[in-house]
Amino acid sequence: MSDLVITSPANQRLKDLVTLRRRRAREATGTTLVEGLEETTLALDAGVRPLALFHCPELMLDPQVGAALVERARDLGAEIVELGRTAFDKVAYREGPDGILAKVPAPGRRLEDVELPDGALVLLCEGVEKPGNLGAMLRTADAAGVALVLSADPVTDWGNPNVIRSSKGTVFSVPVAAASADEAWAWLAEHGVEVVATTPDTDVEHTDADLTGAVAVAVGSEKYGLTDAALARAQHRVRIPMVGQANSLNVATSAAIVVYEAVRQRRTS
Repeated sequence: MSDLVITSPANQRLKDLVTLRRRRAREATGTTLVEGLEETTLALDAGVRPLALFHCPELMLDPQVGAALVERARDLGAEIVELGRTAFDKVAYREGPDGILAKVPAPGRRLEDVELPDGALVLLCEGVEKPGNLGAMLRTADAAGVALVLSADPVTDWGNPNVIRSSKGTVFSVPVAAASADEAWAWLAEHGVEVVATTPDTDVEHTDADLTGAVAVAVGSEKYGLTDAALARAQHRVRIPMVGQANSLNVATSAAIVVYEAVRQRRTS
């Protein structure tokens, strides 16, 4: 059977794809979009089985590599749909599209399905709003071998296409989950994970804290940081030394600094 070819941007299939830019549609269908050769390849490498793959040969930077990815998705059972350039422009959500867009199951696990290794390093994100920051933290988590990135009281869902884009697809390679703050803290306590809160309101520098056991590095929202309730629940508080005029670092930068301090300690302990 020949692959479906769509050239009209008014096609209903494409309209349905565009709705997945909205969180309500993603949650209703349990699906999301991955755009880009690199991101889609990483998702497939992480075990994602795409439901459909839409491709535009005219936009592919390397047609041979793009065609190989199309065939790989076909072998995984994905429906393959070729789009004309105007049609692809309708569904693309990033600048400079490279002709690859996949519809996939939305990322994320239920907390009750997560199994942590001994001495797990977890990243806890409370109320982080910006997809770019979540994506950057996921790239750090992937590089550092973080066992779980847990979003407490999430503002942005893991399936947000901009989270996927900014994470370079690592949202599929790192275990991720979302829960209310109460559920997240109860789960961490149940699994013996101590929380290390990042805050300027402490004298303990992040390099002086013991980060070698089962710990969750906690960061808060871009504007307010961790809530008072989170700080009260945390077993430890650490600060990152700063000597400039600014009173805070970008949340993704803060997370990376403390997470990699935990990595350093674990390698030298």
